[in-house]
Amino acid sequence: MTQTPRLVATDLDGTLVGQDRTVSRRTAEVLRRLDAAGVLIVLVTGRPIRWLHPVYDQLPVAPIAICANGAATYDPGTDSIVHSTPIEPGTLAEVCERLRAKIPGVVFAVERDGGRQMRHEAEFPVGPWEVNHHSVGPVSYAELLTRPAAKLLVRAGVQQSDEFTALVGECLEGLAEATHSSSSGMVEVSAAGVTKASALARVAREQAVTAHEVIAFGDMPNDLPMLAWAGRGIAMANGHPAVLAAAHDITAETNDGDGVAVYLEQLYRY
Repeated sequence: MTQTPRLVATDLDGTLVGQDRTVSRRTAEVLRRLDAAGVLIVLVTGRPIRWLHPVYDQLPVAPIAICANGAATYDPGTDSIVHSTPIEPGTLAEVCERLRAKIPGVVFAVERDGGRQMRHEAEFPVGPWEVNHHSVGPVSYAELLTRPAAKLLVRAGVQQSDEFTALVGECLEGLAEATHSSSSGMVEVSAAGVTKASALARVAREQAVTAHEVIAFGDMPNDLPMLAWAGRGIAMANGHPAVLAAAHDITAETNDGDGVAVYLEQLYRY
């Protein structure tokens, strides 16, 4: 990349957002200046829509968000999903049956409507912040498969994330995409061909921006397709080893050290 990027795409957790789930004032100010200068900003995250608003509340701008690893593109200005590519019920059923046949003790949850709702099997462990949440609740296995899902979430007890993701991906080859965004042992499954890169490419195309004019930041394996597609793919200093190895460059600071903001300040000479 020899020119200043026209579009800045950034992951949230582990990248733009600190470990305390906050966006620093420094980071918020850099995004404000980019927006004022006409640079397009796109949030690109594995988060469901229901987890986006705490981030928007901390930002001086309200950029479009690609969420659920590319399955839904969300416009906060209209509170609407402008594009969606979910796993359809028939495919969802085949995915789950393949995994149940291969992996002992596997349990599932689904993100619906871009993640406005989550439904899960009773045995699926739900984070304490979502217990008794109005948009989250248990259903039967049969009910889980009745509607399109932005993402299928897969667990099977205590697992090593990289190895478990590889196993799930092998089971679903040609049928769906498998990735992960944490070290918790949970695998995230999307429709075939749906990644952060596929959704970002569509948004860029709609804005007449080429891949060469995009800079993207990320830290985990679910960011790899996006970092490879962008003209400049930047790994966070705290990134997963595979991300550090694949990126064009690495931030000098971690997410807790405002790594994205520091990089952009230097790039745009703020």
